[in-house]
Amino acid sequence: MKDFPKYALLLIVLMILQIGVLNNLNLGGYINPYIYILFILVLPFSTPGWLLLLLSFFVGFIMDYFCNTLGLHMSAAVMLAFARPAIIRSISFGIQDEKSSPDLAHEGLGWFARYVVIGVLVHHTTLFLLETFSFRLFYLTIVRIILSSAVSIFFIILIEILRLQRHKD
Repeated sequence: MKDFPKYALLLIVLMILQIGVLNNLNLGGYINPYIYILFILVLPFSTPGWLLLLLSFFVGFIMDYFCNTLGLHMSAAVMLAFARPAIIRSISFGIQDEKSSPDLAHEGLGWFARYVVIGVLVHHTTLFLLETFSFRLFYLTIVRIILSSAVSIFFIILIEILRLQRHKD
């Protein structure tokens, strides 16, 4: 509970950046970076599953409200939250400290980069496949998933590096 203000502030900043800046960028129609999922990715290891799903539902609902996407972001965010424990188990070689969180400061760049790549791919694949909901545009959807994931991963790791630098100062 003592870290609640830190995570609430992170969510507010990410949502302002996502809704106010990134959603208004036109990057050729194929690139849609989504950094709001960083909030889901960096919640502490000790976050109960029900709370993780509930927070993801809430974050996705906010995105759907402002993007007018009728549950797409909510579904993708909940899917990411559902897959997060399996992702962590699949890339972790030891037992994580229950009091820490899966961020750059605690886990290092290599681990965090693998974690973000898998998490972003899960989210973006779910989001874009639900959005298209057809095999007619399958290759275009794959291109959108790859390009949007690459840009999202870049921004998420950049934000984490900036957060780490801020904590070191």
